[in-house]
Amino acid sequence: MLGRAARRYVTPPLSIWVVSDGRIGMENQALGLAEAVQRLTPADISVRRIRWRPLFDKLPSALKASWMLDLSSDPTEPAAGETWPDLWIATGRATLPMSARVKARSGGRTFVVQTQDPRWRTAAYDLVVAPAHDGLTGPNVLSITGSPHRVTEARLAEGAAAFEAALSPLPRPRVAVLVGGRSKAFDLTPGQAAELAWKIGDAIDAAGGSIMLTFSRRTPDAVKTVMRDELYGVPGLIWDGEGPNPYFAFLRFADHILVTEDSANMAAEAASTGKPVHILPMIPLKAADKFARLHADLRERGAARPFDGRLEGWAYAPLAETDRAARAVLERLVRS
Repeated sequence: MLGRAARRYVTPPLSIWVVSDGRIGMENQALGLAEAVQRLTPADISVRRIRWRPLFDKLPSALKASWMLDLSSDPTEPAAGETWPDLWIATGRATLPMSARVKARSGGRTFVVQTQDPRWRTAAYDLVVAPAHDGLTGPNVLSITGSPHRVTEARLAEGAAAFEAALSPLPRPRVAVLVGGRSKAFDLTPGQAAELAWKIGDAIDAAGGSIMLTFSRRTPDAVKTVMRDELYGVPGLIWDGEGPNPYFAFLRFADHILVTEDSANMAAEAASTGKPVHILPMIPLKAADKFARLHADLRERGAARPFDGRLEGWAYAPLAETDRAARAVLERLVRS
């Protein structure tokens, strides 16, 4: 709960607007941070999704105005009878023009938090919660390992309940495999995927365990097909994308977590479980220094190691960076 100083200046429940373009990976960063604040003090969370009309979407943030928003966008100003929120927590390029103006439009009432490196008008926000691997610095910047997320013990337990019957009988060690796909920095070809699948299958066979595999929205269909074929016969579950998403259940039931190196979010979420995180190599398309910095950070924390074909276990203190960021938000809020 809030300390004495916070209770003097902030009257719960806080009102929090979570703002993004609606993409799950983006929204979950802002929502995860808002939920972490809510765990510290009573708060009401409202999710707002911003979309720009196609004609204006690619314009620089400095040239965008609210009238350019798509009609499907949620309101980003209070409706009749509403007030500006205590906290505005936003993520992503689409939110920047609105985030940069909230302080003035709210008459200073709203504390504005932007996650990720905005790369535009950093000083316009009260606090920027940025991944340490981006190298952003400044008096209003809080660097954290990875990005804020929604992974908590409670959410993992809730997610696991729906898959208890399917996953609890699987032989241990249970190995969660989180596969991404092509990005600006990495590629995953069918050939590379087949090689990874062989190594993963051999490691699971040697350990007498089972697999829990899920793909991301960026995973090419050809890669999915190859990995399913190569891992045929390995005990476990490969999610086909239909029905409830077992992602949280996989993290909860896993004894080991294997993550392709293209996703900072999945690596940080996996490291929040306290379970060994093995980084799976991909094909580099260009220098990926920020990913190298993230993986080095996770190694220094004892959370992650490159996958070497073995399922060696180790222990470390689970990352709790989202909770740390939430405490920083509240501390700065009561000082503002």
